[in-house]
Amino acid sequence: MEIKIAGANDIPALVQLINSAYRGDSSKKGWTTEADLLDGARTDKINLADLIADAKGVIVKCVDETEQIIGCVNLQKHGEKLYLGMLTVSPKLQGAGIGKRLLGEAITYAKKNDCSSIYMTVISVRHELIAWYERHGYKKTGEMKPFPIGEKFGIQKQPLELMVMEKKV
Repeated sequence: MEIKIAGANDIPALVQLINSAYRGDSSKKGWTTEADLLDGARTDKINLADLIADAKGVIVKCVDETEQIIGCVNLQKHGEKLYLGMLTVSPKLQGAGIGKRLLGEAITYAKKNDCSSIYMTVISVRHELIAWYERHGYKKTGEMKPFPIGEKFGIQKQPLELMVMEKKV
């Protein structure tokens, strides 16, 4: 496994990986699926192109020995904090330490960019995922945010809200 910064040429593979890990039947092969909560795509080419082009952040990818992307995470600097989003691992490879490695890379990136903490939003009913982040040092801040409305973010199957979690670095 190797960690690299994703570029525009990685967008098609990233779209496929992220959508397969979060939504639809393929996501049910892993434990991080949102398929029971949301329909529709998790991301698209336009969204990822915007994230890659944003000078305030990067998408970090994890590739296997054949250069296939098997994991990724979006890191965006917001002032003195680093936003961590879209942490993704191929459903077939979840539980192999790839997510933990990407979290470690986020800490390295945060320190290099003078960030005091890393924060994220997690769908509040994803208890198993929240517990996983807690095992990696993230804490619930008590702040809740409404889940974004519109097909761009997915079609809600039930009312959802986002919980903010944070870790000091």
